[in-house]
Amino acid sequence: MRLSIPASAIAVALASSAFAQSLPGPSSDKPFTENWAPSKWGAQDSAGSANHTKNPQNIQRALATVKQFKALTVGKYYHRDIPSVGERKWSMVLPGTPNAGPFGKNAMVYHDEFVTTEIGQIGTQFDGPGHIGVNTSKGMFLYNGRMYPQSYERGGGGRAVGMGPNGVEYVGELGFVCRLIVLDAVAFRKSQGRIPASAEMLPIPKQPGDPGIVTADDVQAIVRMQNLAEISAGDCVALHTGQGNSWSNDRYKSMTADQRKAARDLFAEGEPGFGLSACEYLASRDIALTIGDTSANDAQPSGEGGTDFAVPCHTENQTRRGLWNLENVDTKSLIDAKVYEGAFIWAPLRIVGGTGSPGNPVVLY
Repeated sequence: MRLSIPASAIAVALASSAFAQSLPGPSSDKPFTENWAPSKWGAQDSAGSANHTKNPQNIQRALATVKQFKALTVGKYYHRDIPSVGERKWSMVLPGTPNAGPFGKNAMVYHDEFVTTEIGQIGTQFDGPGHIGVNTSKGMFLYNGRMYPQSYERGGGGRAVGMGPNGVEYVGELGFVCRLIVLDAVAFRKSQGRIPASAEMLPIPKQPGDPGIVTADDVQAIVRMQNLAEISAGDCVALHTGQGNSWSNDRYKSMTADQRKAARDLFAEGEPGFGLSACEYLASRDIALTIGDTSANDAQPSGEGGTDFAVPCHTENQTRRGLWNLENVDTKSLIDAKVYEGAFIWAPLRIVGGTGSPGNPVVLY
C-alpha cells in the first residue's frame, strides 16, 4: 500500500528528527534540574520582564524622574560600516533613483530602501525571547521551557520562518516605560584608582578580577556614588563602560574609514561589562531591562567565572528569567548630559517570530 504524505510534512519530520536531540558540542541540563520553567509570569507567558509595563506604579515612578523636561534618543546609527558580531552585516541600497514617479500635476516622486540584515541583531539591538537558549540533552531550551526545533513556526517545505511562541512581537505588544538608572562604571573605576584618570573606557577583561568586570558589589557602589535611590522592581538599568564611545553618535558620521575599522577591530576583541553576580543581583531586584553600550553587556572574554562561560548573563537572565537585554545603546550621550536617572520609553518592532529588534529609545529627563 502506498501512502500519500505531503512534502511539507516530510520536511518537518526530517527537521524534527535531525535536531530534536542535543546539538553537537557543549550541553547543559540546568534548565531542567533547576526548574527554569514555568517563568514567574506564568506558563503561557511570552513577554517576560516587559510585563512590568502593565503596572501603573512603574510608569508613575518613571515619569517622576523627569525634572528638566528634556529628551535624548539613544539608538545608534545603522550603517554598513558599524561594528557587528561575526558575519552580521547591515546592507542598504535604494532600489530606484527615484523608486517611482513623477506623478500628478505636482510631479511627485518617491524613494524606498531595500535592507538586508539580521534585523533583530545589528546595531542597537534588543534580545527577545527567541534569541538566547541553552543546548540540553533534549534539544534547545528557550524562555519558558519552549523546546526547539519543535516550537519553530514552519513555512513552505518545513522551513523555519519564525520563533513561534517566543517571537519578539509579544514584547512589542507591551514595550518598556521604566525608571532608567545609568551606571557610570568609567567614573567609578577612576574613583577607585583602577584605571587612569584619562581613560575613556574600561579595559577588555582577560581574567577574573579585571576592572572591566562590573560585579554586584560594584553596581551597588555606583548607585551610592551617584546618590540614586535603590534599584527597584520594574526599573531599567544601563551600564556605561565607555567602549561604545569608539563609534558614539557624536562621532560616527565624521569618522574616517580607518577610524571605523579601528572601532570594528576593538569590538571584535571583547568587551567590558556585567559579571554574572551583577546580573543575578539585578534579577533579584526584579528589574525590567538591562541596557549597555557594548554588543552583549556581558564582560568577555572573561567574566567572574573565567573564559569558560559564553556570556552567562544571557542564559541566566534571558533564558532562565525572561529578563531582556538591549545592546549597543549610545550611553555616552547620557553621560555627557549628566543624565543618571530618567524615564526610558521604547518598544521593539512587532516582527512576528523575530528574535529581536532594532530601535531608537527615548530618554526623558
